[in-house]
Amino acid sequence: MITIRRTYMPLATYPEAVDDEAIRAAAGFAVSLGGTLEVTTFSVDIPRVPSPLAGLLIDIPGLVQAAEDKSRSECSRLHDLIRGIGSPAAVNCSSREVLLSGLLDAAAGDARYYDLAVLPWSRDTASAQHLIEAVVFGSGRPTIVVPGSAGPAPRLDHIAVAWDGSRVAARALGDVLPLLQEGSRVSVLTVRDEKPLAGAALASLLASSLEKRGMKADPIEITLGERTIAQALQERALTEGAQLLAMGGFGHSRIRDFVLGGATKGVFAESRLPVLLSH
Repeated sequence: MITIRRTYMPLATYPEAVDDEAIRAAAGFAVSLGGTLEVTTFSVDIPRVPSPLAGLLIDIPGLVQAAEDKSRSECSRLHDLIRGIGSPAAVNCSSREVLLSGLLDAAAGDARYYDLAVLPWSRDTASAQHLIEAVVFGSGRPTIVVPGSAGPAPRLDHIAVAWDGSRVAARALGDVLPLLQEGSRVSVLTVRDEKPLAGAALASLLASSLEKRGMKADPIEITLGERTIAQALQERALTEGAQLLAMGGFGHSRIRDFVLGGATKGVFAESRLPVLLSH
């Protein structure tokens, strides 16, 4: 039985950190879930590659050193930014230096020791998106992606679940239910025209199952129209007033060559509310 929830937030600082607005939103959302938030900022060790031309036209060793120094300095700045978000007992910050090539594996490996991961999302920061992908597909832990537009949820009492009856959807459901407060509402979202489904009335079946467990659940069937599946799910979740969308993360990775399902790819490209992804 979990008595204290431990949430993990890894932050890359090279070549740039995700914007402060997204970090504040993600940290605030994590703190609102209760328990402790453990933040690790990663500085990088960039290997020096010997070259007879190094230093002749461009001071390559100097540029590498400057990049490493900036990365370490950014770690300190981010700690100051995050410490003001929650109480000292709720937020802990640490730094870790890793080889540039090992950062993603290090973050995914560390996340396995926590109950869940919460990461800031930004459309304009590629390094942040790579980190999200690595943790979602490499950690084995549920991961909540939080855009800068999201605010903290003082009481997480309404979630939306993307439901197609699949294994990963069931995994997402199991991962999100422990986050809910007593008396919470669940909107069960099923998209009818995106792909063949295992049966009819899937949303109603899950809603009935949840109600038998003492929850308030509403089955909602939606159609795509001209929208992508990620747009349709997020728009309906927001319309219903959900504070979080939970969904299975479809895809696999092979040395950072990610092959993503449509909904997962859409959330990575455009996140409009906090989304829990389970893989």
